[in-house]
This record gives sequence, C-alpha cells and structure tokens, in this order.
Amino acid sequence: MAFSGLIDGPADAPLRLLLAHGAGAPMDSPFMAAMATGLAARGWQVLRFEFPYMAKRRLSGRGSAPDRLPKLQEAFREQLAMAGAGAPLLIGGKSMGGRIASLLVDELAASAGVRGCICLGYPFHPPGKPQQLRTEHLAGLATPTLILQGERDSFGKRTEVETYALATAIQLEWINAGDHSFKPTVSSGRSEAENWALAVERMDAFMAALLP
Repeated sequence: MAFSGLIDGPADAPLRLLLAHGAGAPMDSPFMAAMATGLAARGWQVLRFEFPYMAKRRLSGRGSAPDRLPKLQEAFREQLAMAGAGAPLLIGGKSMGGRIASLLVDELAASAGVRGCICLGYPFHPPGKPQQLRTEHLAGLATPTLILQGERDSFGKRTEVETYALATAIQLEWINAGDHSFKPTVSSGRSEAENWALAVERMDAFMAALLP
C-alpha cells in the first residue's frame, strides 16, 4: 500500500521526515502545516500521517481518545513501510507523535536505516504532574535525536527538563518563551510565527548535519 498522507517538498530531497501529529490535533493543523512547509521550502521532504483514532475522528466528526501505545507504535511502523523507497528517513512528531517516534527510533534505525528523530514539544510529563515522567528510554537513546521544547512548556519546562538525565545522542534546543506549541508570551516581544520559523531553522540544521 502506498503512503496516503500529506507530502511536502521535493521528491529528490536528500532526506525525508515522517512526521506524526500530537494527541489532540490532526496532521493538517496550522502547527503541523508550518513545520512541513517550512522544511519543504528548505529542500527537505516531509510526510505527514494520522494515527487510526485521528483518521476515524476525521470521518465521524466525533472526538475520541488516542489509541493505546502498542497500536500507536504499530501504526507508526506501518506508515514507515508505506513511505517506500527513496531518500533516507527520519521520524518524528508533535508531542505524543514525537514520543512514539522516540520509543521506536533505535529499533527502526537498526531494522530500516532510520537516520534520526525529531520531537516537537516532547511530553516529558502530564501537565501538573511532574512526578509522572516519560523519560526512562531517553536516558539510553542511541540514535541522533533533536528535541525542540518551549521554555515554558507545561509538559516539561526548561527548569525541569535541564535536571533530567538524557542520552548524549539527544540534542535539546529551547524555543524562546514558548509553550507546548511554541507560542511565546506577549512580554517576550516575539511572535508565534517567529518561534515557528526558529523551530524550522533548528530542524533544518539538525537534518543537514545527518547528511553523509
């Protein structure tokens, strides 16, 4: 089966990014579109897809909770297979999608040659529950991974995340005054568009560093 999601960027791009959405917004949300088109403008190809529960939500128009972790992981593997032949792949996603990618990247690096992982607003813990960490696998991650995190993200603020034990393969970059979707405070003097452009710039540099 051929890939049926959204594809941005040139077919002859040197690297492709398979990008998953977060728990609450679909693959064509303004945030996801900005990340995909921003990278496409820099010469990369981005393949966006939806997990089964989000695809059902789109058809029914009714809200539904995310699938359980094993089903999300299997869906990610299936999408990778459907991406088919072409330039080497990175995997990544927004929030929950990035978490799933990070859980799979070492496996898929070994089995499918995946080059790296990009997490956009990693959900280090549920908001207001800093004791419920989702970081155990991040301590031993071996594949190059970029985590872009808003400094005031309720899923992991800078003051919290900088105390965590993360693998040396992880490159942690901060988005100025950003929340979970990188929106800054008014007092910062920055705009959401500026922070989204900064995220694209950081992803572009990370991907370029992975080329032979």
